[in-house]
Amino acid sequence: MNHDAYDDAYIRSILDGVKSIAIVGASNNNVRPSYFVQKYLISKGYEIWPINPGLAGQEILGRPVHGSLRELPGKVDMVDIFRGAEHAGPIVEDAIALGAKVVWMQLGVRNDEAAARAEAAGLKVVMNRCPKIEYGRLCGEISWIGVNSRTLSSKRPQRSQGFQHLGLRSPVKPTV
Repeated sequence: MNHDAYDDAYIRSILDGVKSIAIVGASNNNVRPSYFVQKYLISKGYEIWPINPGLAGQEILGRPVHGSLRELPGKVDMVDIFRGAEHAGPIVEDAIALGAKVVWMQLGVRNDEAAARAEAAGLKVVMNRCPKIEYGRLCGEISWIGVNSRTLSSKRPQRSQGFQHLGLRSPVKPTV
């Protein structure tokens, strides 16, 4: 897989396919990126599991914080890594052991060796991207604030009833 550029269909399939996300490096500080990513993903209907050994036993946004992936009470679909690239290897090993389907490394995090191990174990991998940004871009929400979503359309995206997670769809193909 080319980790320098991802096809929108690949990112969309991940965001549509996962329901639960463990956020490794979660913060309870509301100005930290991991905090507002958690808040955003919760608002879109994802089940979030914050992981932070220094905050284990506490809560972030009403969710119990665990010290490691191995302490989770069950499986998660995706592991979102908010730690430096040098920490990605052990986190990926835990994600594989946990039975996750996806490893997502946040903006600025790239570890090709860890990605290769995850892919060899059958996991999908995204590096140096943010699921909050990608979700907003793919559903059209990010263009509402003037950010280029790289999607041209004369139609405003339609929001679904309830939470937005059900609104992330494949682009409408023109009819002839």
